Amino acid sequence: MTLTAVAKPKEIPAYLIYELDEGMPIYYKGYREVLLGQKDPEEVMADSTLQAWLKMELGSIIRALLSSLYIITGGEQGLQLGKSKTRAADLAIFTKENFVLSTKYAANPPEIAIEIDTKADLDSPGATIDYFDRKNQQLLAFGVKKIIWIFTDAQIVKVILPGEETQTFAWEEDVPVMEGIHFNLQKIVDQLKAE
Repeated sequence: MTLTAVAKPKEIPAYLIYELDEGMPIYYKGYREVLLGQKDPEEVMADSTLQAWLKMELGSIIRALLSSLYIITGGEQGLQLGKSKTRAADLAIFTKENFVLSTKYAANPPEIAIEIDTKADLDSPGATIDYFDRKNQQLLAFGVKKIIWIFTDAQIVKVILPGEETQTFAWEEDVPVMEGIHFNLQKIVDQLKAE
């Protein structure tokens, strides 16, 4: 990920930082347009209707099926992986004993992190692959036991488990979350259209 001549890192406001990787800022996609006055910050930070709706629907579906031993959080759950290392998850499933209600980022790992697309500014295909690989490795090293990536444009879901090959699911396939809990994005979307 490289910065253009738009602004030096010290000139880029902190609110345009999406995540930190070993102290290096990862900016929101579209931050350059904000710096040039072409977009408002909210335009690059906010979710699309599909992302926002999927977060709420998936969160509701999963919450209804979770046992009382788990807590699910949504939005952009901040995760404090270490000093100068922060990541975000759209949905995070914590064991109750590992969840601390606080005004700070979570210092304990969730069992499962669910991501719907990314808001990171990735300036090349190589940077995109590096970002996903690095984020996945860091989340697993932090103690996350499963990562589920939903890619809305490609309509695929990738499931990452430590020490296993990445599993890829089509939009219309059942995606396992945990024992007894799965979701099917096509069925969720179809249900909205039928209502």
